[in-house]
Amino acid sequence: MTGIKEVKQHPMIVQPRDIAFLRELSVMRVVDREQAKLAGGFRSNTRVNTRLLRLTQAGLLRRFFIGYGGGQKALYALSAKGAVLAEVPLRGPRRRQDELLIADFSVQHQLSINEVYCALKFGTIPVAEAKIHRWLAFHEPLVAGLKLIPDGYVEFATPTGIDATFLEVDLGHEALSVWKEKTRRYLQFALSGEFQKQFGQERFRVIVIANSPRRMQSIRAAVAAITEKIFWFSTLDKVSSEKFFSAVWLRPAGKIQQPFFKEPL
Repeated sequence: MTGIKEVKQHPMIVQPRDIAFLRELSVMRVVDREQAKLAGGFRSNTRVNTRLLRLTQAGLLRRFFIGYGGGQKALYALSAKGAVLAEVPLRGPRRRQDELLIADFSVQHQLSINEVYCALKFGTIPVAEAKIHRWLAFHEPLVAGLKLIPDGYVEFATPTGIDATFLEVDLGHEALSVWKEKTRRYLQFALSGEFQKQFGQERFRVIVIANSPRRMQSIRAAVAAITEKIFWFSTLDKVSSEKFFSAVWLRPAGKIQQPFFKEPL
């Protein structure tokens, strides 16, 4: 049958939906069960648990654990074998099979980025005729020498054109001085013409999603000292739900929360 492949180790038939999931994992890098459930199109915990186990036993996934005691949970990343089968680059944390991690900031950061990705790609966009045009993950600076690697980039296709947006997720681990420098780099990227050259769009915004209102306000103040343009701010608890497009966004200055799209499309 077209699209179905057999895996010799722990024999199983790899379905087209498995290949699609492995390709999603190349973008998301590492997932927990709930994110795997969304990305793989599973409707129950039993089905996603069963399939994750089979894919792990077949050597297509690497599994490791994070947390301790009752808070421990399994995480999954592509294996080299899985990347070859899905014909995608091997992305994700390099952790030993079944390794236990007490804490890993880079993994937690990626899981938070995935929350936004899942909310946008697998959720509902409550705006007429708007849809995701493309999502990009970055593994090197946008411009050589600029030292700017966004957490993601998404384009929304709308009736009025393409809305281009860079994503930054902050869990409180970067100094505000880093944020000031990052702000300057985004402005440089916007003014240099490199964005239009690389992405084919005239302008972009940068959404900054913080782990708490207090952290968001600190970053806002740091950014506002440099510019009141291009940046939009919110918090994870708001944008990882159906509220993403609602009036939950703040600009660097001002107290009025705005919807993601400023005017009805």
